[in-house]
Amino acid sequence: MSTVSRTADDQQAIISSYRRYLSKGRASLGEMFGGDVEEYSSGAWLRTATGRKILNCGGYGVFLMGARHPRVITEVTRQLNSNPIATRLLLEPQAARAAEALVQVAPAGLQKVHFACGGAEAVEAAIKLGRAHGKRHLVSMESGYHGKTLGALSVTAKETFQNPFRPLLPDVSHVPYGDAEALDRVLAQHPGEACVIVEPVQGEAGVIIPPDGYLRAVEEACRRHGAFFVLDEIQTGLGRVGHWWAADREGVVPDVLLVGKGLSGGVVPVSALVATPEAFGPFDKDPFIHTSTFSCHPLAMAAAQGAIAAIKEDGLVERAAALGDLLIPQLRDIAVRELGDRVREVRGRGLLIGIEFTVPGLAGDLLLELIGAGVLGNHSLNSSTVMRLTPPAVLTDADVDFLLDAFRYAARAVLN
Repeated sequence: MSTVSRTADDQQAIISSYRRYLSKGRASLGEMFGGDVEEYSSGAWLRTATGRKILNCGGYGVFLMGARHPRVITEVTRQLNSNPIATRLLLEPQAARAAEALVQVAPAGLQKVHFACGGAEAVEAAIKLGRAHGKRHLVSMESGYHGKTLGALSVTAKETFQNPFRPLLPDVSHVPYGDAEALDRVLAQHPGEACVIVEPVQGEAGVIIPPDGYLRAVEEACRRHGAFFVLDEIQTGLGRVGHWWAADREGVVPDVLLVGKGLSGGVVPVSALVATPEAFGPFDKDPFIHTSTFSCHPLAMAAAQGAIAAIKEDGLVERAAALGDLLIPQLRDIAVRELGDRVREVRGRGLLIGIEFTVPGLAGDLLLELIGAGVLGNHSLNSSTVMRLTPPAVLTDADVDFLLDAFRYAARAVLN
């Protein structure tokens, strides 16, 4: 049997295992995207079982520093060879070091950290912390996305995801994103008892950018009505939008900032809640009020330290801003030239980029053509008309040219 045949057999075996042991739907989705299997990644590129090289502009915001960044790998390997999982009873130094590193780059005034494993878990922690302060009415934004655990799902205003699992948490309001006056009206009905959670850019909604001044107006409304202000920067934080935090653009300091995705360094999953000392009070007082077995596990703490160090040392925040300024207008020009009025808008901040179409199904078709051309993108869970690109900030000039050429090819191919 030839090598190619063995590879094809292996791929089919993996698809069969997915279908049998994981999810039939996930197996079908994999087949729709060509059935290829990723097996190796480095920097901006991944390699499949068939030997294809694919530029990774997907990953939903995880790979800001690319895959297997040497700084992160060094930190994680060192920890793996010494103490990968801690007892949780004794103190463990990597947790303290990771918390200090995160506070040093967080907006001023956020000084306390709770680590978790995934974004939804960080959202759950924020909801519980708000409740501990008596903030029992949750307010989130229409089309927002905060995860799919029960509490996070309650503030993820998408009926497709919510309906199979009702009843969800009670006392939840959803208001239009970008409409600070609508938020103010809802908060006025719940003085002193609301917890507001908002994204500075709605990623899963299709890279929806609010009006200038919106986050500042949200913060002011929260202060005016005694609401608990949670800013979900799980996707936008740590340089993705060309700033350390999207909050930095407007000088906003929430009660709680949520961090994830890029904090992993693309190596070990980790998320965090970073809070003011006042907001963190209930967790500060009682170390058992909210716990998790793998919170602060040393491998993740090493990855977080490596990720923050890599972002600083490689100037990835500035690089993300520069690449966004380069890519967004060129992608817009190609999209308009090749697809005309089938494109509604190409928009983004930094390396969080959305391409919205006027024709149903075109986003998915373009995503498939783009993969065929050697570039991996993202769909948008809350918007079927938007394809997203979340490239790493380590793209070289040659990588940028490859991305633009592949996008041009895919845009032409999708019409045939």
